[in-house]
Amino acid sequence: MSLPVFDPQTHLFGLQARSSDVFSETDRYRLFAQKIYPLLVQSRPRLEGCYCLTNGRPGVEPVLLLGVSVLQFLERVPDRQAVELVKYPIGWKHALAQELEGEVFDPTVLVRFRERLLEHAQGQVAFEAVLGGLKQAGLVKQKGKQRLDSTHVLAVVSRMGTLECVRESLRLALEELAGEVGEGQRPEFWSRLWERYVDSQPDYKASAETLKQKMVQTGEDLLELRTWLAGQVETVRQGEKVQLLERVWSEQFEVVEGQGVVRKAEIPATPVQNPHDPEAQWCTKKTGDARKEWVGYKVQVAESVPEGPLEPGEPTPAFITGIVTQSATGSDEAGMAAMLEQQAEMGMDKPSELYVDGAYVSGQQLAQAEAEGRQLLGPAPPPAQTGKSAYKSDAFDIDVEQRRATCPAGQTSTQCSRLEEEKTGKVSYRFEWSTHCHGCPLRAQCVPDGQKHRSLVVGQHHTPLQARRREMKTESFQRQMNQRNAIEGTHSELARAHGLRRARYRGLKKVTLQNYLIGAACNVKRWIRRLQWEMKQEMQREQCVPQAS
Repeated sequence: MSLPVFDPQTHLFGLQARSSDVFSETDRYRLFAQKIYPLLVQSRPRLEGCYCLTNGRPGVEPVLLLGVSVLQFLERVPDRQAVELVKYPIGWKHALAQELEGEVFDPTVLVRFRERLLEHAQGQVAFEAVLGGLKQAGLVKQKGKQRLDSTHVLAVVSRMGTLECVRESLRLALEELAGEVGEGQRPEFWSRLWERYVDSQPDYKASAETLKQKMVQTGEDLLELRTWLAGQVETVRQGEKVQLLERVWSEQFEVVEGQGVVRKAEIPATPVQNPHDPEAQWCTKKTGDARKEWVGYKVQVAESVPEGPLEPGEPTPAFITGIVTQSATGSDEAGMAAMLEQQAEMGMDKPSELYVDGAYVSGQQLAQAEAEGRQLLGPAPPPAQTGKSAYKSDAFDIDVEQRRATCPAGQTSTQCSRLEEEKTGKVSYRFEWSTHCHGCPLRAQCVPDGQKHRSLVVGQHHTPLQARRREMKTESFQRQMNQRNAIEGTHSELARAHGLRRARYRGLKKVTLQNYLIGAACNVKRWIRRLQWEMKQEMQREQCVPQAS
């Protein structure tokens, strides 16, 4: 499919000429047409790489499809309804620079457009275009204050039981193989497996012993299929569902000499939860006294922090500056690193101040932020407890660089040992006080039961952690942390107004694209509201100016 002929000047000029006839100056569709759509038009060179320039019939204009995609998440409508809104109401037509008899297309065109964006790594194009416009308008500073926090995204699929997941993976693989292997080439056990896993369904409410036997049987059948597949051509072995079945086997089963197929004693931390979306992971998070569980993904959201207080009725000048989608089991520290990398790729400097919660703060992260000339503002994790009655590390004055520590009794450590984990390379230091603990008046409160003297192990980056824990006790730090709280409202807005809480699509790449479009839509909405407010303020000022006689 080739690109249609497109002249941006003619395209936008006709739109501007007729805008005042129907829409007021503060109308959201007129503002979208004036401020947002031209930014999407500027992104067309990036969209051209998603199409063949010379071969095939002209497709639907990609700038139009990009604009429709943003409006979809701005007004939270599915593909079919979005196409209807492009076809009939004049609001969307005007926002997208369409004539009354403009282009009509099928909803499947939007599906193929998203596939093209993912195939050519252009899923972030709309988000970057809108963010670039905000930077040009001075609404997002190149190196300003930001806040960051994560929230969860529910997958389209639900979590399956282990037996159900394995059987469903086997069923999908058999159906895939049925399209690749002719009847004359199928093994003799084919009909048995087909009847067992495609044509029938077990009772998952049966006794535990029955389900255990079903699991063993499934493992034996899976091994039989794998053995046959080993002798097939690569095109048969490399099918998507066949490869997924191989992953399920490696996670759940093994062959033990003398026992045959058995369940693995240790299951990986991130096994397949549902073969219809194998990248969706189960995760649990404790929030206060409650515990939150979900199957899906995690998304990191960063937004700018306003510099000063707002006027009465002034909409928020905070805009989303980054949005990173990761596995549900991914750490917040890894998500923060990915966020900073994403912003760098978009041409943004690292924020001068980044407000976070305790999940993002570690000694290493604090040291790295200091080395890069920025501030990571968030509470440090509490120090580890050596024993029930022992003083914690924050009761000691520790200087890691000098390899010296002073205990609550004022005694300096007698020995310092450097420890390094072979697998991770993590470095820590152990301080000991040896004979200083003999006869010490604080021994009962300091030395754990069963130990001759006190020893203390701290990380390589204990110094910035210790400084942060002391800083946390000050009123100024508490006031600073108030800057972070507004990100919770942004999460609620993204979930309730734009559908962030539940994925529309399956797979990490598609959910990432969805979240980029949601971030762009949220920024568009906030920008338009701010433009409307500024225009109303200007109108009020003009009305207050006395007319010259």
